[in-house]
Amino acid sequence: CEQLIKLAHGRLPIIVDPKGRNYQQYKGATVLTPNLKELVEVSGKALKTQAEIIEVTQALQKELKIESILITQGSQGMTLFEAEKEPKHIPTQAREVYDVSGAGDTVVATLATSLASGVRLSEACRLANAAAGIVVGKVGTATVSAAELEKAMDHGQFLHTDQKVLTREQAFELLKDWR
Repeated sequence: CEQLIKLAHGRLPIIVDPKGRNYQQYKGATVLTPNLKELVEVSGKALKTQAEIIEVTQALQKELKIESILITQGSQGMTLFEAEKEPKHIPTQAREVYDVSGAGDTVVATLATSLASGVRLSEACRLANAAAGIVVGKVGTATVSAAELEKAMDHGQFLHTDQKVLTREQAFELLKDWR
């Protein structure tokens, strides 16, 4: 890991889905994507509050010289930590959860694809969040089609804003999804 990160550093985004307790091997990665359970494991702390999560993540980010850390928190969404920026929370889109298998892999794959396509990190995280939301709504490990992701992002634009008036087409699409 360490040698690959050194070779790739500055040439392409390095996205790591960490495993185990030795996060030193990920030093210098672009984005680290632990879930909350993995963050608890590596920190050795219970992390019951958002303030505790922020404190531990920022310390880890500084220690490992990692540009960004995206903490996936299941039904609580995700929190993006970028160097010298305030943490940004990305809430989940409400949906029925059938199976969380593969959700973390979907996040990493969507981040990698988005960043490789030139998408900004904050937008890539929104896409990854939407993609993970889609796969947990399916049984077993699943994939996300471009059409599904596009539809989820379109709905997110007007479902998670203060917009109270929808176009006729938006209202019919929303109603169709609800049914």
